Amino acid sequence: MRKHLKPFGLLLFFLAIASAPLLAQETTLDESRTSLFRLSLIVGGAIITLTASAGAFCQAKAVSSACEGISRNPGSGPIIRMLVIFGLVLIETLVIYALLITIIILMVQWGKYT
Repeated sequence: MRKHLKPFGLLLFFLAIASAPLLAQETTLDESRTSLFRLSLIVGGAIITLTASAGAFCQAKAVSSACEGISRNPGSGPIIRMLVIFGLVLIETLVIYALLITIIILMVQWGKYT
């Protein structure tokens, strides 16, 4: 129990130090920009949550199917392994694209062009 308490305490300490400048800033957004910013946070979080969970599910299904296929026919192991790695790369690429879209949504400077 104590083994995990020290890293957790250090994490909380560094998070408190890192967030101190953010807490000292004044907000200059009016109500319409604030609601748009909140909506973008919700949409960005939903996008990355759904794609990460779907990607993890697809990767788990691909690996389990590959293990099942190799166990049934060990001679085709190298071919199945190569195809699974290629499929996992494609699945992970889709999740990275979703992360980039989320970053773009969250980094838009709301109200700069209004």
